Amino acid sequence: DSLSDTLKKLKITAVDRTEDSLEGCLDCLLQALAQNNTETSEKIQASGILQLFASLLTPQSSCKAKVANIVAEVAKNEFMRIPCVDAGLISPLVQLLNSKDQEVLLQTGRALGNICYDSHSLQAQLINMGVIPTLVKLLGIHCQNAALTEMCLVAFGNLAELESSKEQFASTNIAEELVKLFKKQIEHDKREMIFEVLAPLAENDAIKLQLVEAGLVECLLEIVQQKVDSDKEDDITELKTGSDLMVLLLLGDESMQKLFEGGKGSVFQRVLSWIPSNNHQLQLAGALAIANFARNDGNCIHMVDNGIVEKLMDLLDRHVEDGNVTVQHAALSALRNLAIPVINKAKMLSAGVTEAVLKFLKSEMPPVQFKLLGTLRMLIDAQAEAAEQLGKNVKLVERLVEWCEAKDHAGVMGESNRLLSALIRHSKSKDVIKTIVQSGGIKHLVTMATSEHVIMQNEALVALALIAALELGTAEKDLESAKLVQILHRLLADERSAPEIKYNSMVLICALMGSESLHKEVQDLAFLDVVSKLRSHENKSVAQQASLTEQRLTVES
Repeated sequence: DSLSDTLKKLKITAVDRTEDSLEGCLDCLLQALAQNNTETSEKIQASGILQLFASLLTPQSSCKAKVANIVAEVAKNEFMRIPCVDAGLISPLVQLLNSKDQEVLLQTGRALGNICYDSHSLQAQLINMGVIPTLVKLLGIHCQNAALTEMCLVAFGNLAELESSKEQFASTNIAEELVKLFKKQIEHDKREMIFEVLAPLAENDAIKLQLVEAGLVECLLEIVQQKVDSDKEDDITELKTGSDLMVLLLLGDESMQKLFEGGKGSVFQRVLSWIPSNNHQLQLAGALAIANFARNDGNCIHMVDNGIVEKLMDLLDRHVEDGNVTVQHAALSALRNLAIPVINKAKMLSAGVTEAVLKFLKSEMPPVQFKLLGTLRMLIDAQAEAAEQLGKNVKLVERLVEWCEAKDHAGVMGESNRLLSALIRHSKSKDVIKTIVQSGGIKHLVTMATSEHVIMQNEALVALALIAALELGTAEKDLESAKLVQILHRLLADERSAPEIKYNSMVLICALMGSESLHKEVQDLAFLDVVSKLRSHENKSVAQQASLTEQRLTVES
């Protein structure tokens, strides 16, 4: 069997270092691997020859490229990867990445890539051995060599998936090198390879900023401009990848602010022009980009003053009937963020945002429902007139009550409850309360008082106190059947309840005394014991409210 003879001969020559016969043996092995990789690999493993390879992978060795090539070939087989590690091949291979010889570099990179393929622990080991700065340097030096460039990109793509790699990448000039490379690429497949490295790297905020500074955004805008009207599959893919990456760059606070440039930035202006386009992918990216720019008050105020709201409302209008759900979701996200600064609320209300948003009440898509609710809640914050107008809208309130039961969608359920409560808290209107009682909303507000989120418990208790103060007669039966008094007793007795929850629960107890049937429930439940204990509470407001509540309970009894 000639392969066995070759392996025996190789064992002897590897030790003696008789160069010619060594080269000959290695050529035979490569030929055998080309004909039947798996079988040859099994024989190589059985022969124990791997142990000798480490000594042939030294910088002085004349056959290091061929040995690295053999290792790369055998490591295509999963069963050979651990034996390569056990034979101590990783360390000498990493050393060879400092070579000047392009063939050595290519085979070494392939060998390391194949040995560490799909193994996070081995990839992490490579990162600890410092391969990232070395590979970035290689990319810069050998950017003319297509095979080496591709090897580096594949390596970056694999390593960039590990969190531990991001800091190392951030301390190199990878951003600059990749952007330089990207500008030179014309072929779709090559650009796609660079995109696959850029996307995971751009999840790191420091690298986002470096990519922006290296001019990636200009490249992406150019791609969008070139591909926007094409219907070729490759172009559509590239348009999506490019515009998605653009939005990702805007997720970093510094990179986003740099591109906003006080709203004067050319990038910001270009992104604005995507919103009225006829391309769904661009509409989506444009709306998401605006939502990302709208992450601080200054930007939001500037954008609202410069007419962004009308653009977004026009976009939503184009997607009311059988619209694109992702575009609806993105445009609503942008409006919600824009509505956060107090000064924007009235402007957006008078621009007709609530009417535009209410057109999506019939949507059956939870992500759209969620953003719709969030936008309305932001808009009515401290806006009494708007809260009253919405709170008297029977269609809206009935839909909210329906969504309060959306057990499968916690987000929608939570937002519906919060909006119900907000309508009452900001309007303080009897008509709103009557509408909510008639639509069956009271039981949801009572349930909300037992939420695991203190902020939601609080919003519920404040709304319920307003109901008790303004329309107790109308709501009495619903409060009774929702077991409000028992819940309040539980909240006051529970040591874990936050101070503001205890305070608002006592305020509510006092307000309920105006109803005969609820008053009787309060008496039956021995509230005095619980309340008098709270007189010595460490929180002053709770202690004071406990004294007042105790007096009230004593007088009323």
